[in-house]
Amino acid sequence: MCHEAISFCSCRNRRSKELLPTSYVHVVFTIPHELSWLALQNKKVVYDLLFRASAATLLEVAADPKHLGAEIGFLSVLHTWGQTLQHHPHIHCVIPSGGLSLDHQHWVHPRYPFFLPVPVLRRVFRGKFVAGLKAAFHQGKLVFPGSLQPMAAEKSFAKFLRPLFRKEWVVYAKRPFGGPEHVLHYLARYTHRVAISNHRLLSVADGKVAFRWKDYAHGSKQRKMTVTTEEFLRRFMLHVLPLGFVRIRFSGFLANRHRKQLGARTTQPSESLGSSETKPLAAWRCPCCGGDMVVVEKLTAQQIRRRSVDRKHLVDSS
Repeated sequence: MCHEAISFCSCRNRRSKELLPTSYVHVVFTIPHELSWLALQNKKVVYDLLFRASAATLLEVAADPKHLGAEIGFLSVLHTWGQTLQHHPHIHCVIPSGGLSLDHQHWVHPRYPFFLPVPVLRRVFRGKFVAGLKAAFHQGKLVFPGSLQPMAAEKSFAKFLRPLFRKEWVVYAKRPFGGPEHVLHYLARYTHRVAISNHRLLSVADGKVAFRWKDYAHGSKQRKMTVTTEEFLRRFMLHVLPLGFVRIRFSGFLANRHRKQLGARTTQPSESLGSSETKPLAAWRCPCCGGDMVVVEKLTAQQIRRRSVDRKHLVDSS
């Protein structure tokens, strides 16, 4: 007999009222690894710049009549880790496929197979991010502690930035979402994720931590990594954000300052959210906010057993 356990999400269901009845695309902006040390020493400045440069890039390219000629809205989520917990800052942007005409009178559909041309996004993002770094440097917002002190000199910092213009920055399009219900599923599972979830931890013993990681360079093959407890904690602590830093932000017509003004034209609840799969569970209420529960994941008995291995010896990091 096959049994299933159902995971519920309620508070994030409130976002369903802000989703549009259209398909969604997924764009990821990543900064080069050469900037990792600068980001670690200046998290608030660099991460904020990552948000602003990626958002400005999307808004500018989308507004260009050569590409879309429309005002778009989207949400951005900051992740700072890779599969092995090394420092890897990047922004996930979830975007309705299209936008409002500049006079806000009709919806403009994309003319490209993927929403906006990725090579153009790469070039514009690179220019905006490096310009932002230069501005932060001249405004005295960047710090260079310890062995990095020589970089505080203007000529040294300019020399450091120069090779970045010769690199092809990583902006890539992930597989598009099918619609609002898929976006809800993504929000429920990934927006509040920490650097590593419990189900990837295999063991904590003899001063070592073993965990699973996905090797994207070799067909997403599952691999095992074992590191010392100290090294595991060092990697995990790399991803602690500055106090009060907001890691989920809305831009364009979904930004807070525009929602009320444009709400009647954009934020229409999607009919597909009331699917037959979730209606029988409408009686389930969240004990925190009182909202309806929504199914976000179903687990088989085998998956439950696998995720429960060694849980008694692991600290909850979810």
